[in-house]
Amino acid sequence: MWNKNERDGKIGQAKGRVKQAVGDLTSDKDLKAEGRVDEAAGKVQKGVGQIRRKAGNAIEKIGKTVKR
Repeated sequence: MWNKNERDGKIGQAKGRVKQAVGDLTSDKDLKAEGRVDEAAGKVQKGVGQIRRKAGNAIEKIGKTVKR
């Protein structure tokens, strides 16, 4: 199950790709560059979300093991 960071990161990546495509179509270098930044930020945010989810799962697993 995705968490908020993973979801928002995927949205940011998609938004960045759209901006890049529009920048290509309109020959707007600034918009294209902004799209690259948005896509990169989305990748980072998604990665943070994945790390948080995996850490949470590991902590939960340890908790279940200790509880036994």
